[in-house]
Amino acid sequence: MSNLNQDYLAKRQLKRGTAGWILLAGLGISYVISGDFAGWNFGIAEAGWGGFAIAAGLMALMYFCLVLSLAEMSASIPAAGGGYSFARQVMGPAGGFLTGLAILIEYALAPAAIVIFIGSAVEALTGFNGPIVYALFYAAFIAIHLIGAGEALKTMMVISGLAVFAILATAIALLGDFDSTKLFDIAASADVAGATQMLPLGWYGVWAALPFAMWLFLAVEGVPLAAEEAKDPAKDVPKGIIAAMVFLLFTAALVLFLVPSATGAEAIGKSAVPLVDALNATGNTTLATTVNVLGLAGLIASFFSIIYGYSRLIFALSRAGYLPRFLSLTSKRKTPTWALIVPGVLGFLASLSGEGDLMLAMAVVGATISYALMSLSHILLRVKNPEMPRPYKTPGGTVTSGIAFVLSLVALTGVYAFDPRAFVYTIILYIIGALYYFLYSKNHLVAKTADEEFAMLEQAESDLAHELG
Repeated sequence: MSNLNQDYLAKRQLKRGTAGWILLAGLGISYVISGDFAGWNFGIAEAGWGGFAIAAGLMALMYFCLVLSLAEMSASIPAAGGGYSFARQVMGPAGGFLTGLAILIEYALAPAAIVIFIGSAVEALTGFNGPIVYALFYAAFIAIHLIGAGEALKTMMVISGLAVFAILATAIALLGDFDSTKLFDIAASADVAGATQMLPLGWYGVWAALPFAMWLFLAVEGVPLAAEEAKDPAKDVPKGIIAAMVFLLFTAALVLFLVPSATGAEAIGKSAVPLVDALNATGNTTLATTVNVLGLAGLIASFFSIIYGYSRLIFALSRAGYLPRFLSLTSKRKTPTWALIVPGVLGFLASLSGEGDLMLAMAVVGATISYALMSLSHILLRVKNPEMPRPYKTPGGTVTSGIAFVLSLVALTGVYAFDPRAFVYTIILYIIGALYYFLYSKNHLVAKTADEEFAMLEQAESDLAHELG
């Protein structure tokens, strides 16, 4: 390998062996956990409880199939780029970038939306909110990430643990108040064809509720972004992402059934803090106060972990030459300094709009595009590279990834049904990003193929280890 390549990659190294499967499962849970506290419930207002339950079931199936597909690809291709690396392996540089760009839109906008929600939670507790709160949260958590991946992941586990405790405590407290009749207290709309007590806003409502159902699982697909820092990627990443998904299915079922049944679907469909309102309505006021505080921990956990996710994705895209190369420079602690800071500054500026709901819907559009492309990558890898070593194999093979592919396209149209503005804005952003690649960065790639980049990386690490030894 040339000295130029060795020097280039020597400055772009992540710390190996930082995370076992338990830390990776914790990462997957913390990506998502804030979604159990709020946001999902607005889907009940769109579709009624029955319609939202159908939407949640469809999205649970989509994510489960996607996670099983990602588990196979992450074991075979353990790279920090996650879905982008998988797509690049089988669809070439353009397919890789278009997948990475969709994930980037999701991971760059989601923290900006979440920090606005954090500001609202801080205001409810302290009366203080605004740009200073947003700036403080971005600065504090980027600083922790700069200290090191191991420290960041362990901090995140503690914060996530508090949020999980709040959800489980809420579920136990509400168990005795379960009343199935309250799930169907939204009257069937006289203006909607085919509206029933089960589907008070018809099948259109189910369609429009899909983005809110995704909020129960959104970003769990980011676990493979930690592949280069896992102790044993071929075993740890599949175990970590599947364990996270199974746990999230459990917590989603708890909030979906127990929270609306305590106070009524109509009230919960309008609530900014559904768990807190359900506890207050059932007389659990002390626990409600505690959960209100720990709900902030849930938001912080997701904010904190998605910062980790976007930094690893941008690091990988930059190292390959898709994005400006300075973004993949790593510090002495082997953390991607500029990949943490630059998107943080841009996210903070986006948060000043105060439009958290719009950014969330845009993040969902980016996510669904990436899910379709990642599912397609799994299908194409099975067809084109049947001999590729697969330490973990997806149960059901291409049927499983085919289900994820179809449902992700349905979910993409669901955002249009709910918020056409978010859909159009995201597509415009996506086209601008694609033009950047086709007009500029495709001529500045570091390696022609993913295999070539991995070979360069392994050689650089080997050379460094030899020099240090």
